[in-house]
Amino acid sequence: MVIVDGNRVEFRFLRPEARAVFVAGEFNHWMRDQFRMSKGSDGVWRLVVFLPPGTYRFRYCADGEWFADFAAFGVRPGPYGPDGVIIIGEPRRNRSFADLLELPVAPRRSLKLPQRTPRNCYDPTGSRT
Repeated sequence: MVIVDGNRVEFRFLRPEARAVFVAGEFNHWMRDQFRMSKGSDGVWRLVVFLPPGTYRFRYCADGEWFADFAAFGVRPGPYGPDGVIIIGEPRRNRSFADLLELPVAPRRSLKLPQRTPRNCYDPTGSRT
């Protein structure tokens, strides 16, 4: 999971059994030992970095094994499997997942249907024959 606020990026990765977790990506030339994450008591590894605007691919490296972040801003195919994607610097697209779900809604129209009262339970339309 990635939380972006301006150019502040917080990476979160749930891997309670891991001994060491790093973040690597285009923002650090895929150097897997540069950004070491800290493990919380809840088993979630966290790291906060500040990045310039742009779109970056990244992955987590836990105990030497690579993992994509499917909860990021998207996933793109990379040379060794899927990479997570983060977007920095687009205000309406990097705030929360809810912002990504905003869709234009057509205005409501008043629709009047003829009122029919059913005569009995065997005639739900209320028609008279």
